[in-house]
Amino acid sequence: MKILVTGSNGQLGNEIRELASEYPNYRFLFTDVAELDITDEATVNAFIAADKPDVIINCAAYTAVDKAETQEDMAFLINAKAAAILAKAAKKHYAFLVHVSTDYVFDGRGHLPLSETDATNPLSVYAKSKFQGEEEIKQHASKAMIIRTSWLYSPFGGNFIKTILKYGAERDSLRVVFDQVGSPTYARDLAHAILENLQEAAQDNGTNIYHFSDEGVTSWYDLAIAILEMSTIKCKVEAIVTAEYPLPAVRPYYSVLNKEKFKKKFTYTIPHWRSSLAECLKRMGY
Repeated sequence: MKILVTGSNGQLGNEIRELASEYPNYRFLFTDVAELDITDEATVNAFIAADKPDVIINCAAYTAVDKAETQEDMAFLINAKAAAILAKAAKKHYAFLVHVSTDYVFDGRGHLPLSETDATNPLSVYAKSKFQGEEEIKQHASKAMIIRTSWLYSPFGGNFIKTILKYGAERDSLRVVFDQVGSPTYARDLAHAILENLQEAAQDNGTNIYHFSDEGVTSWYDLAIAILEMSTIKCKVEAIVTAEYPLPAVRPYYSVLNKEKFKKKFTYTIPHWRSSLAECLKRMGY
């Protein structure tokens, strides 16, 4: 099976790259914007026509949640238009498309884990652009899997874990919101979950949406506490409400994803976020 990975310099793409040797039956083609501009339809079609991948895993995304409020065109170009281009190309060249989306497509105003059939209500520009990407794939792809995930982190790129490690080492105290609740997801776990079940997923027709995160639920405050404890960095953490730390983009208050559909369909034991966090920190030298 030949697999084209877009956005391979990001968190998920890098993890798939590191795991590639564990899957000798897969032949990977890793690209990022320098090798393949997924916002250019002609380029994408020519590339896919030449290389003929069986599967496209789209790890590319505009993820600067707050910057998106003033860079709306860029967010929609990468998260929505590029998704449409890939979906059309996948259909034209008979490839199966895997696309990664986000818990932010929900408004987070409920208190129960969110299933794939729950009503969406994206609040920020970033969230709206990701939701539009989902809609483009549903409209244009013939065979696709959309995986919504949450609170992604890894040793690569920028993420909450690396931010806490940096500022925790530099400061005596940090202020972190405790009224936003979700499930952290180690990008390596998501990469494994995709690769382990790719062949089975590719047999389905139409576009299927699945939720995936690591097990367990926490707040950003409690996650910060765990990061500092596991890394043995001495820094006090103060719990605050979202209103005390205003940011340009609105975040969902409760975005825990219900993973029952994924668990019933696929074979993969999902780790708890604490054990995965410990593994990630160990890889990072803590």
